[in-house]
Amino acid sequence: MVGREIGFMNDDVDRRSGLFRLTLTLAETLISALVIIVLLQTFVGRTYAVEQTSMEPTLEPQQRLIVDRLTPRFDPYKPGDIIVFDAPALADLQAPMIKRVIAIEGSVVEMANGRVYVNGLALDERYTFGDEGTQPTTDRTRWVVPPGQLFVLGDHRAVSVDSRTFGPIEISSVIGRAWLRFLPLEDAALLTTDTSSP
Repeated sequence: MVGREIGFMNDDVDRRSGLFRLTLTLAETLISALVIIVLLQTFVGRTYAVEQTSMEPTLEPQQRLIVDRLTPRFDPYKPGDIIVFDAPALADLQAPMIKRVIAIEGSVVEMANGRVYVNGLALDERYTFGDEGTQPTTDRTRWVVPPGQLFVLGDHRAVSVDSRTFGPIEISSVIGRAWLRFLPLEDAALLTTDTSSP
């Protein structure tokens, strides 16, 4: 009888020990997964929900994107890139903004007759909404992009608050380059840089 009791106690200890090992393994897995997610979100990419209409027709409200934070460390932003950035104070917004890079530091941007010119060359902007053209939003029609800054415009120019209003943005305010539209699934596509900009 005593032998059976000892056997039952050993089985009970084995079960508790197995349960403890399982719990420990699950905890290690969850902590590892959280660390990987935080590292990926911090250094590689993060998701972004389009909430504005200023990038129509390229991006529509409620679409979800993956924003690449890694490659800009060795592949600088260039004209045609779609970027997500912290809203400048003059934009009067709290949420990050998404726009297209039109010009980089040292470039001269001008607007005339509904067209955008960079360094004297008119842009072929096939990605803009409709045929409404680009009009200035203030009295200013010419900008020289300072070092460390980018000139950005939305693709739906009539509704976009962009560099026409708040001027060029600091590269340090950029969260990353829009890389992939993944939701809704029927709209999934890579977001490549438009090379029609000079």
